[in-house]
Amino acid sequence: MTDVEQQPRPMWRRITGSTLFHLVLAFVVVGLVLSFVAKPYWVPSGSMEQTLKIDDRVLVNRLAYAGDAHPSTGEIIVFDADETWGEWGSNDEGPLKKAFRWIGEVSGFGPSGPHTLIKRVIAGPGQTVSCCTAEGALIVDGKPLDEPYIYQDLAFDPGTLDCTTTPISPRCLPEVTVPEDSYLVLGDHRSSSADSAYRCRGERDADPGCWLWARDEDVVGRATVILWPASRWSGL
Repeated sequence: MTDVEQQPRPMWRRITGSTLFHLVLAFVVVGLVLSFVAKPYWVPSGSMEQTLKIDDRVLVNRLAYAGDAHPSTGEIIVFDADETWGEWGSNDEGPLKKAFRWIGEVSGFGPSGPHTLIKRVIAGPGQTVSCCTAEGALIVDGKPLDEPYIYQDLAFDPGTLDCTTTPISPRCLPEVTVPEDSYLVLGDHRSSSADSAYRCRGERDADPGCWLWARDEDVVGRATVILWPASRWSGL
C-alpha cells in the first residue's frame, strides 16, 4: 500500500472544531464574564449628572466587593432596587423584549436590568446622616460632607429657606442611622434624583419608613470607567 490511510478524527476533535461549539463557547465565556467579572451599564437618566450623563456607558467591576470588601462613601455603585423602591415595570416580558434587554446588558448599548439603578454611596451601615449644616451641607457622623460633584442642588438659603424656617428647605432631612448591610445612596443631580432620601426631604418628623436603601446583597458592583462616548472616556 503506497498511500497511508487517513485515520478518522476522534469524536472530541470533531466536536471542538465545529462552528457551533465555538459559538456556544463564546456565549458561555461572555456569560461568565458578565456574571462574575465586569459588565457594561447604560445610564438611562440624568440623576447622576454631571458626573454621568444620559446614555453614557460605564464599566461595572463585579469583583470590587468580593470577599470582605464593601462599598465606601463616595463610590458610585450599580445595584438592583428591591420592591421598596416602588414599581419598576413588569417582569413578565415577551421573548422579543427579553432578547433586546439581554443584548443591552451584554453590549451596554441598551436597557440593563429593569430594576437596576446607579447612585453614589453617602453612608454605610451604622453611620448617621442628617441635613443640614447652617451652610446647607449634608452631615455624616457629625461632620459636614464635602460634595464638589453635586449638580443643581435643592434650594437652601440660610435664614430664609433652611431647616429652621417655615416652609422648610427641601434639602433638609431627618436624622437617620443606616441599617446593617445597607447603604444610603444619592444622585449627584441632587434636585432630580429618586434616591434613598427623596421621600424624606423637607420633613421635620418624617416617617422612618420613608428611607430607601441599597442592600449589600443587591449590589452589582462599582462603576469604574466611562466607556462611551469616546469623548467622555475617564475613570470614576
